[in-house]
Amino acid sequence: MASKETPQGKLVYKQLLATRVTHWLWAVCLFFLLLSGLQIFMARPDLYIGIQSGFAFDNAILTIGAAFEEGRMRGFTDLFGYRFDTTGWLGAIWVNGNLEARSFPTWMTIPSYRDLASGRVVHFFFAWLLVATLLGWLVASLANGHLRRDVLPKRAELRRIGDDIAAHARLEISKERHYNVLQKVSYALVLFVLFPLIVLTGLTMSPGLNAFAPFMVDLFGGRQTARTIHFLAMLALMAFFVVHILMVLLAGPLNELRSIVTGWYRTDPESE
Repeated sequence: MASKETPQGKLVYKQLLATRVTHWLWAVCLFFLLLSGLQIFMARPDLYIGIQSGFAFDNAILTIGAAFEEGRMRGFTDLFGYRFDTTGWLGAIWVNGNLEARSFPTWMTIPSYRDLASGRVVHFFFAWLLVATLLGWLVASLANGHLRRDVLPKRAELRRIGDDIAAHARLEISKERHYNVLQKVSYALVLFVLFPLIVLTGLTMSPGLNAFAPFMVDLFGGRQTARTIHFLAMLALMAFFVVHILMVLLAGPLNELRSIVTGWYRTDPESE
């Protein structure tokens, strides 16, 4: 792996071109998928477990809505049978000074206004771009060794995961040439669990795929259960994103940004 000396320390070529390109493509895809997905979700802001759903069934685990109480609109979120007042955040949103029955704020959806058809077009375009990027990353990572070297944790590394968790809990973020074991485990979970899960559950909600591969519906316990898993996988990706950004800030944002833009990363002297 290339390196060069500078007055401030050693720079190593850490992020390969394929890694950098796919990283930014995933970031763009997930941004548009999240906001367009929330636009689609507003058409039926409920999550169910099971094959069937509707007014005749009592299998909803999440409902976002609005209701009038004492002559005033209130937003609410029902979660596992418990109701929470979410006025102004979920269910009833302030729009131009007035409360409007709307699942999410306008800045959280694409388009910002209610348009299910446009939301679906945007969502499906970036969903297929995500799939293409994932396949491109897999081929490139097999070819250049990135998958074996930087993503899949080795058995000896997994035995040290407790020490790595303790170091992160103390906010001791080392700047090393290679990914630490927590990075490897989290990246592997995203790439080989969350991404495939969100793609497969998305396909399971397609009537066309249901006709072609009906076993997919049974695999995920029904289209409604697949929709719920799809939503939960999105929340898990959001949690990963928040932790990822936090770690970037703690490790040195300029150094991390340079690494994922140019490939060059400044390491700690002791790590060498």
